[in-house]
Amino acid sequence: MTEMTSPVAQAPAPTSGEASQFDSSNTRKQWQVIARRFFRHKAAVFGLVLFVLLVLFAFLGGALWKYSYTDLGFRRYLPPSADHPFGTDRLGGDMVAQLIRGTQFSLQIAMVVALLSTVVGVVLGSLAGYLGGWVDTLISRFIDLLLVIPGLVIAAVLVRNSFVVSVAGGSGGSNWVIVALYLGLIGWLSIARVIRGMVLSLREKEFIEAARALGASTWRIVFRHILPNTVDVIVVNATLAIAQAVLLEAALSFLGLGVQSPDTSLGLMISLNKNELTLHPWLFFTTFTFIVLISLSVNFIGDGLRDAFDPRQRRVKA
Repeated sequence: MTEMTSPVAQAPAPTSGEASQFDSSNTRKQWQVIARRFFRHKAAVFGLVLFVLLVLFAFLGGALWKYSYTDLGFRRYLPPSADHPFGTDRLGGDMVAQLIRGTQFSLQIAMVVALLSTVVGVVLGSLAGYLGGWVDTLISRFIDLLLVIPGLVIAAVLVRNSFVVSVAGGSGGSNWVIVALYLGLIGWLSIARVIRGMVLSLREKEFIEAARALGASTWRIVFRHILPNTVDVIVVNATLAIAQAVLLEAALSFLGLGVQSPDTSLGLMISLNKNELTLHPWLFFTTFTFIVLISLSVNFIGDGLRDAFDPRQRRVKA
């Protein structure tokens, strides 16, 4: 009698190269699905277009606009006109040129804050969740302690002390880099708690046990096997951190504890023009509108990314 073999037994096992190609194809297809789902989110697409326009305005507008922020020879407090669409400020500077410069500094601060807070939060949250024990206790209690104190208060104290030291040292005051670094150092708390919770769940999975059994190091397990499974949360939180940084910097500068001249930002411009609200309202509301537009656009992008990455919708036909 001829021995019958199953179709499964007859199928050749995939080579390592074929398996790698299969994994790469699956990953690429997954990202394509995420991208399609994101671009079906109308608010997210609107936010993305708006944010790109704001970035272009901030970083290319200075080269295209006819006036520079250093041009201060115009008549003071000119209302909006064809020559000065947003009027002129108290020093006789064109408000469009001033907004270009202020938006650029605010976006630079937001990007540095988002990058720094994401890196610190992901690293500390991962270590706390995976190592557990006294490491988890130490990091978690430190996070709880900082969460009790409002972030604006912590940032104000740090920046104020830095400002006093720099003035005493003759450097002329704080700058946007110092503000960005301090805001980044207090902005990692929420993402660290989220990542810690996800890592606590992932570290008990079978593939992590297998990696441990094969002798993989802690750093390899965390950064090669665990963090790739949290990329959706990392991306969404990093995006929303930009909007939070813009608002926190604006609040800090409005109080006079943020960016100092010769640097500038939208928050500092609001602070300088807060007394002109009734007499020359365009100075306040144009700057305020740019802060709102940046925050709204980034929040729309974050909502779209959250919906696109939502694991509960991965079985939905894209």
